[in-house]
Amino acid sequence: MDSVEMARSLMGSSLAFHIIFATLGVGIPLMIVIVEIMYQVRKDRDYAIMAKRLTKGFGIILGVAIPSGTIVGVLLALLWPGFMEIVGQVIALPFQVEIWAFFLEAVFMSIYVFAADRLSPTMRIVSVISVAIGATASAVLITDAHAWMNTPQGFRIEEGQVVDVDPWAAVFNPSLWTTSLHVVSSAFMTGAFAIVSIAAFQLLKNRGDEKTKAYHQKGLMLGLMVGAIMSLFTAINGHETAQMLHEYQPEKLAAAEGLFETTDYAPLAIGGIVDEETGSVKYGLEIPWLLSFLADNRFDTVVKGLNEFPRDEWPPLYIHLLFNLMVGIGTILIVLSFAGLFYRYIRKRQIPAWLLRILTTTGILSMIGIETGWIFSCTGRQPWTIYHIQRTEDAAVQSESLGTLFLLFISLYAFLLLLTIFIMLFYFRRHPVRRELS
Repeated sequence: MDSVEMARSLMGSSLAFHIIFATLGVGIPLMIVIVEIMYQVRKDRDYAIMAKRLTKGFGIILGVAIPSGTIVGVLLALLWPGFMEIVGQVIALPFQVEIWAFFLEAVFMSIYVFAADRLSPTMRIVSVISVAIGATASAVLITDAHAWMNTPQGFRIEEGQVVDVDPWAAVFNPSLWTTSLHVVSSAFMTGAFAIVSIAAFQLLKNRGDEKTKAYHQKGLMLGLMVGAIMSLFTAINGHETAQMLHEYQPEKLAAAEGLFETTDYAPLAIGGIVDEETGSVKYGLEIPWLLSFLADNRFDTVVKGLNEFPRDEWPPLYIHLLFNLMVGIGTILIVLSFAGLFYRYIRKRQIPAWLLRILTTTGILSMIGIETGWIFSCTGRQPWTIYHIQRTEDAAVQSESLGTLFLLFISLYAFLLLLTIFIMLFYFRRHPVRRELS
């Protein structure tokens, strides 16, 4: 493996680890806000306990998200000096403003954790909303840099030098809002389904204790409501993302669907394997005209195929699998969340055990969907770091010692993940909800 591939592997594994905690760090605060509002409206002590326990879990997650994010920032400078040379001149503004967003989150998190019992109901809600705003703003600002890599603007390269820099044009690049909404809504979805998984597991485990059962039932239904709304919104926003790709990154859209020839009435390929030799998707299910509709809301939209582009500018063809996995997981989550709500509110029955068992997987499924989406987005931009401006090989550091660094960081991430799981289990087993309810 050459230095470029090793740099990509180290950066990719670091981002994959950080995304676990960053996603929950955005999704869980929204759930705390909703639970806190429910407590203030209904004066139901179960919601106060739920908010407190979610805040404890969020604190543990934040304790890993902060250092892992710092590691990602350091690795950006170490592994991608060519990239950072342009970033520092063009798109540094979101990183600077993100410090303010983190400060807002940290200050109000401290107030909510240590002074919640002494705050008025209004100030409790203001504090936790401020935490959620800070966490969401951090996600949007960091995503802005990623969006700019896909649709760069606000500068020119002239004789190897960055000129005509317009930081605000870079910040408000064409894919900012579409990408940011997708990231934030999927994070909210994942936070909700994490709670659904825990509540479903506890309901299967604690069938005899009515107080505990009622507590987890409330958490389950809140999670399902938010999960259903956010998974549906993420799917709708995914349609807007397809339109953005059609306009700004047509080769990524073509690779995602295994489309080789430019055509109107283009079909959407579900599943299958992209075969470069035959220029087709083998063993897949094709839905006529649907890709053209997704690209521009018209069945006769002309969608560019891969053969329109030089072969060395094609993304890896396996992103078709990543795209299908991401969409498939999103579809499953929509179906499961609405199935749970259907049983509870339409049929007026408790959710059956078989469905609870399936719901325990929704948190992990959602996180796999998040990870798959990020891999698809970053890998689908290859061979570019900055789309059509800087190739990955020109951005990466040239070093033969990255293999050792890769092993050290992978070991560190494995240790931190196991440590986080251990601390979570240790804390919540020492402080069971049954004790607080009684």
